[in-house]
Amino acid sequence: MTITTTTLSSKGQVVIPKEIRDELHWEAGAELELISTPTGLTMRSKKSKGKLDLADLRGILQHEGPPVPTEELCKPVELTEEENRKHRE
Repeated sequence: MTITTTTLSSKGQVVIPKEIRDELHWEAGAELELISTPTGLTMRSKKSKGKLDLADLRGILQHEGPPVPTEELCKPVELTEEENRKHRE
């Protein structure tokens, strides 16, 4: 991640330094989304239709019932000898 400084022009324009454009693979004509936040502004590539990223999948799996503690979710799965044999075949 690169951090740099730029200046807002009198017309409200901002130049994104080449170093950052190269890092993010942004070329002329790239569509960008601007999101105002309590601390300033976030700029990101506009998502292409049909493509998902990991954040788009948040909440897709539903669980009914009480929450499962993280420790329980992270416990190793121990299989019986019979189950091990089946998986090896």
